[in-house]
Amino acid sequence: MSAETPVQSAGAFTRLRLRFRDWRGTRPFWAGLFTLLGGIPIAYFPYATLKLGHMSLAMATTAGAGSLIIGVLLFTLGLTMWFQSATRVFAGVATILLALVSLVVSNIGGFLIGFLLALVGGALALSWAPGEPPVEAAGEHDDADAPTGEAAPDGAPQDPAVAPRFPAAPYEKGEDGEADGVRAAGGHRVG
Repeated sequence: MSAETPVQSAGAFTRLRLRFRDWRGTRPFWAGLFTLLGGIPIAYFPYATLKLGHMSLAMATTAGAGSLIIGVLLFTLGLTMWFQSATRVFAGVATILLALVSLVVSNIGGFLIGFLLALVGGALALSWAPGEPPVEAAGEHDDADAPTGEAAPDGAPQDPAVAPRFPAAPYEKGEDGEADGVRAAGGHRVG
């Protein structure tokens, strides 16, 4: 292997994993996932039929349509948290309210499984905040961001005539401490 040998690029799986990690970091991913998972048992259990040997156990209730609506709305809110992260506060509040309503409407909120998952998802959506952009490394800032009083980027000293001035008092004070109405250089008259 020589210095001119190109470095092998990362595999397709690694690139996809890194892209997914970047995508996941810019939105309330876990809030959306818990909300999606919370909608599944709420919508599923009222229509499920369990088989125990030769015996069938139907858990269908008269509120099956309400359970289906709540489950589909929770699923939709989870997707909204992922793809429209600007609406996370609305989606979080709506998720919490739907989770509370599911306690009464759909088999105690999907036997508390869906209720708890949706409640955690809504709370995570409300508490998530977008991250700060990464801080630039030292020495890579713009000239406008350079502190005043230091040397210019090309190594030449700054011109003192161009250096920023501190604002002067608006009026010069006389010997008795009262302002005599004369404006100081660079000051501003107010009033």
